[in-house]
Amino acid sequence: MNDAKPLHLDEHRLFAADPTQRAIAARLYAQAGTLPIVSPHGHTDPSWWATDAPFSSATELLLVPDHYVFRMLYSQGVPLDALGIPRRDGSRARVDPREAWRVFARHFHLFRGTPSALWLNHVFHEVFGLRVRLDEGTSDHYYDTITEALQTDAFRPRALFERFNIEVIATTEGPLDALAHHQTIRDSGWGGRVLTAYRPDEVVDPEHEAFAGALRRFGELTGEDVLDWDGYLRAHRKRRDFFIRMGATSTDHGHETALAADLSAAQARALFAKIVRGDFDARDAELFRGQVLTEMAAMSLDDGLVMQLHPGCCRNHNPALFETYGRNVGADLPLATEYVRSLKPLLDRFGNAPGFRLILFTLDESTYSRELGPMAGHYPGLLLGPAWWFHDAPEGMWRFREQTLSTAGFYNTVGFNDDTRAFLSIPARHDVARRIDCAVLARLVAEHRLDEDEAAEVAVDLAYRLPKRAYRL
Repeated sequence: MNDAKPLHLDEHRLFAADPTQRAIAARLYAQAGTLPIVSPHGHTDPSWWATDAPFSSATELLLVPDHYVFRMLYSQGVPLDALGIPRRDGSRARVDPREAWRVFARHFHLFRGTPSALWLNHVFHEVFGLRVRLDEGTSDHYYDTITEALQTDAFRPRALFERFNIEVIATTEGPLDALAHHQTIRDSGWGGRVLTAYRPDEVVDPEHEAFAGALRRFGELTGEDVLDWDGYLRAHRKRRDFFIRMGATSTDHGHETALAADLSAAQARALFAKIVRGDFDARDAELFRGQVLTEMAAMSLDDGLVMQLHPGCCRNHNPALFETYGRNVGADLPLATEYVRSLKPLLDRFGNAPGFRLILFTLDESTYSRELGPMAGHYPGLLLGPAWWFHDAPEGMWRFREQTLSTAGFYNTVGFNDDTRAFLSIPARHDVARRIDCAVLARLVAEHRLDEDEAAEVAVDLAYRLPKRAYRL
């Protein structure tokens, strides 16, 4: 390690090179950077806080859950088995976690300039106190430092939750989940606020590989005849009510497109009959997803859950990888997505309704200025989610603000949510978002489009107030 290179985080990182803007951004960040973290949408594991068990190793905490990391490694020829990524059948290759970490360290240069490097170096420096860069020569030092720290009380999940100043975090569960971990958290008396969110995709998407079995269990769980359209809708209402009683304030919908439908009752029953018989085609499946999306909007108006729509992703694009490892292993790709016509049936019914709220995301950045900004800048029920997934990066955050500000402003957006499975990256991701927003605001101040006191208020709103208001937290 004698030739190890230093790891340093500059206090002005991500601010403009122009000294005037940089100084303004630093002053804004001083007010927004240390605010509590509000994480209203993500995919962390509630068992972490239910059991408060120590994380086992650097590999299991920082490498295995993070598809941003291992998709990059896979793209450069690193097999997922070499990293110990779980297979679809629950098995794993017999890989020493230390050796998997060495593979990661040997390839860490691949992340230069990427948001993953920003997040990981923040974790290494701020959470674990490491002061040398990760590479092949420092791999064991990193692994030992991190793994040993994880065995101490200060690095247990609840202690980290509190150390990170997380005010509230939302996980995401499917309609069949008993939410046992959430109940355990409640019963424990611990003060951390961990909420759930209702994600019904597996009983909404007829093309989902688990649909038939999930639909059967959906009926068993709710006591409803879910092969009947009205019984199917009642089952959703029952599960939504259960999720609300367990703290949920939102639903989440991961459809391939933004299509909504508004069929008559007779048409909806006829379509559903085709779905449950299994004699549907791709157009029927798409229409069914669109009809259920509108039904979910109607239910949201009744029960107050905020809707989130995450369309535009071609999932499991690599069939060989899906066959072995299943979903969420980095083989998902963005798709062109249309919103104006697709959402019109839903918005015709609910877009002007007091109390209705739909948060829209996109993986198609061409829609920011053409569709999403103008829509959110008009409909009272629409808000824009932040730059998401492939665009959750400094450049993507800049583009989001530049392309939506003129039509949606700041206050038709929801601030930031990290949408991650990687727990320790949460403070790093929020820090990047706050720095970029402060940099954007500093430019507006320097150009005399905004006074600095206004910019400071916006910075605090984006970091803290807007996500709480948008998600009814």
